[in-house]
Amino acid sequence: MPHRVHSTIKKKYESGIADIGSFKKPKLKNRSNYLKSSKIDQKNLSKNTTIEQLIEQYFQAYNAARLSEACRVFVQNMLDDDVTIGMSLTGALTPAGLGSSMKPLIEFGFVDWIVSTGANMYHDTHFALGHTLHKGSPFLDDVRLRDEWVIRIYDVLFDADVLYSTDAFYRKLIMLPEFQKKMSTREFYYLTGKYLYNIEKNMGMKEHSVLATAYKCGVPVYTSSPGDSSIGMNVAAVELEGSRLEFDVNKDVNETAAIVLNAKKRGAKGKAGRSGVLIFGGGSPKNFMLQTEPQIQEVLGIQEKGHDFFLQFTDARPDTGGLSGATPSEAVSWGKVDPDKLPGTIVCYLDTTVAMPLFTAYALKKHKPRKLKRLAEKADELFDFLMKEYKKANK
Repeated sequence: MPHRVHSTIKKKYESGIADIGSFKKPKLKNRSNYLKSSKIDQKNLSKNTTIEQLIEQYFQAYNAARLSEACRVFVQNMLDDDVTIGMSLTGALTPAGLGSSMKPLIEFGFVDWIVSTGANMYHDTHFALGHTLHKGSPFLDDVRLRDEWVIRIYDVLFDADVLYSTDAFYRKLIMLPEFQKKMSTREFYYLTGKYLYNIEKNMGMKEHSVLATAYKCGVPVYTSSPGDSSIGMNVAAVELEGSRLEFDVNKDVNETAAIVLNAKKRGAKGKAGRSGVLIFGGGSPKNFMLQTEPQIQEVLGIQEKGHDFFLQFTDARPDTGGLSGATPSEAVSWGKVDPDKLPGTIVCYLDTTVAMPLFTAYALKKHKPRKLKRLAEKADELFDFLMKEYKKANK
């Protein structure tokens, strides 16, 4: 705006405020369509303010607004029946008790498949076996903790016996006859979840672990780097004792691609559907979930456009070049996200331990449960369709 116009506006308002005590609210005329969006409201919080009111009315700017947008997109669009939703989990979430937010998403049918670090599933097992983890401080003397056999994950504390006991459980489990073969991580976690579910029932536990809940609901769980966790370490150890268990990472890649391809071409009722990704953190699970589309398009040569929904909660910056902070627009260049859907993608720069409980609570309140897709029990059928489309595209 030219300087003389600024001067005119300045004089107009200075001349109208001769008496500050009698100042009246100015009547402003919007000059831009950008100023036609909802106004920033300053209505006071009250002791009766609910979570959904907090998210919808008070999370108005910055990453609070991004969380609000993510919650609304999830319940208003992403939870449509024709959308297959994958959730990726990175960071020490289960030790912090966030299984309490993951399990309802699984049980309500809000998550259809999962990619997680092995560490999250390992620490989830502690709870299934009846072990306790404790609230602590990040400022303790780690040398003293080591002397007293206490393990620390930032401000989460637990006895070293929890590790040894969980290791012993996995080594004994892995030696059972049904584990003596090469299998996908989905098969491994499904079998493990079955045993944990029965253990929890026998112990009279009211709340199931994440793995047991996934088994109960038929939700497949994958780990992109199975050797990078205590579960993988124990699998390697029992191989020295003759175990024939081996993780089939190729099967993991093809099965996850099959889930997405079926979602896009057959949907929930045999018709074309959509695929959405719900990303907590970043790292290998994020990439493994997103790479399903390049696997379909670039490697297998099957025509596709990319995921339809992209919601991420992360504390990683995009300017360092790491995948954790890579934006949806960058993912478009790889074919991971449908370019036509880019305006609806959302990245919220917020700690998962804050975002996930709020996100889950809002979704449970605002949307009825969806029918479980039980994809873990349809893996062979999904893979057969992938093979059919692959052969058709590469005649």
